[in-house]
Amino acid sequence: MTADVGLIGLGAMGKGMAQSLRRAGFRVHVHDVRAEAAQAFAGDGGVACRSPAELGAACDVVVSVVVNAAQTEAVLFGPEGCAAAMKPGSVFVMCSTVDPVWSMALEKRLNALGLLYIDAPISGGAAKAASGEMTMMTSGAPAAYARAEPVLNAMAGKVYKLGDAAGAGSKVKIINQLLAGVHIAAAAEAMALGLRAGVDPAALYEVITHSAGNSWMFENRMAHVLAADYTALSAVDIFVKDLGLVLDMARASKFPLPLSSTAHQMFMQASTAGFAAEDDSAVIKIFPGIELPRKH
Repeated sequence: MTADVGLIGLGAMGKGMAQSLRRAGFRVHVHDVRAEAAQAFAGDGGVACRSPAELGAACDVVVSVVVNAAQTEAVLFGPEGCAAAMKPGSVFVMCSTVDPVWSMALEKRLNALGLLYIDAPISGGAAKAASGEMTMMTSGAPAAYARAEPVLNAMAGKVYKLGDAAGAGSKVKIINQLLAGVHIAAAAEAMALGLRAGVDPAALYEVITHSAGNSWMFENRMAHVLAADYTALSAVDIFVKDLGLVLDMARASKFPLPLSSTAHQMFMQASTAGFAAEDDSAVIKIFPGIELPRKH
């Protein structure tokens, strides 16, 4: 396997993943719609590419860390997409949260072009991506793993192999997003009730994070609320999308998801109220009659 690895999408997760690959000794080629982001990464060591096609031509493994299926389509098959430029036998690693049926179809499309594919959604947040300790939920053909496994291991602390064909990774990620979205919505509801009841929010946070009612999402996201910092690490609209995918998957088999449906409506309400691009903890802003903590 070549030392040249490409990464497309230098957002909160992608930037850290690119840094992890560089630390592991790979020559990392990057592309982002924000040219300045790619140039900044190249300034610290790396190669900035003007297009996905330029990146794909130089690399045997291409990692895509864009938002959704539509952006992945553009990366691969757009006017300067990388699919046509990648050498036969190269591997495309798809890290977005997408419909599993779409991911399975993408594997077939890429195989028809002589390319290998790994369905590889990610979890863990920006800090774990930067430290190389995130989780990857992967599935793909053995030949794809044979070429890309060192790349996956350089980016993640846990690389789960969930099947020998695309789709399994995306299914597990969607179930993870069900829990993540419901936990954030429940955490916001609990903090909002505490505020309405006149409980000191810092004291409530201290008690809950040391009690049985705690969750990783309560501990992480309600810290954002206490700091009155809604800078988007994962935006409200991410969970509008992801919980929508959860409901789509369940609807296909007529499976009821009452908690997911409610959480989805909460994020929809926050989005339409003007908080779409804020951190997903801003879902707490939908509750009336509460005074949220302010920045000091």
